[in-house]
Amino acid sequence: MFTQITLPYAYDALEPYIDALTVETHYAKHHASYTANFNKAVEMAGLQDKDAVWILANLDSVSDPAVRTALKNNGGGFYNHNLYFSQLSPNPANQPTGKLAEKINSTFGSFDHLKEELTRLALGQFGSGWAWLSANQNGDLMISASPNQDNPISEKTGYIPILALDVWEHAYYLKYKNLRADYIKSLFNLIDWNVVSENYNHIIK
Repeated sequence: MFTQITLPYAYDALEPYIDALTVETHYAKHHASYTANFNKAVEMAGLQDKDAVWILANLDSVSDPAVRTALKNNGGGFYNHNLYFSQLSPNPANQPTGKLAEKINSTFGSFDHLKEELTRLALGQFGSGWAWLSANQNGDLMISASPNQDNPISEKTGYIPILALDVWEHAYYLKYKNLRADYIKSLFNLIDWNVVSENYNHIIK
């Protein structure tokens, strides 16, 4: 049985950047629905003994196209939102440190340039989707964007997301309306780079 992460903050703790109603609706409605539907699809596929990463990386092993689609969409929704909510904090570390900081500088030139490139991808994602910072086991970094609830795992890139920027309208529309750029700018004030660094260190070998 897959479960949502328990939010380490109250619904109103991310204000003024993200309002309480958005956090509550996003987490208790959207994320909860993805999680419930993912569990149903996992049971239908007989994959209760597999973790979410394995399932998303091995969707081709599911022969039923409807179940495969349900796993992709709802499994992505479950996984993506767990990552998204876990990285946010009302008192975040606003810069990466250690190995991740070094790799960001060597790959992207600077932390500021990485944020610029992630913002570009988030703003350029047509319709609903995500922008990602991902890593592979060698410690390499990659930025990318995905539609809907896809991610670098289901896209078979060999990379695992360590940072997620959610650009579905339900993530920001109650407060920011159509101003996605303002939402992305505000989101960077909430990202806890200690969490992102921990995600990175967990992946690299």
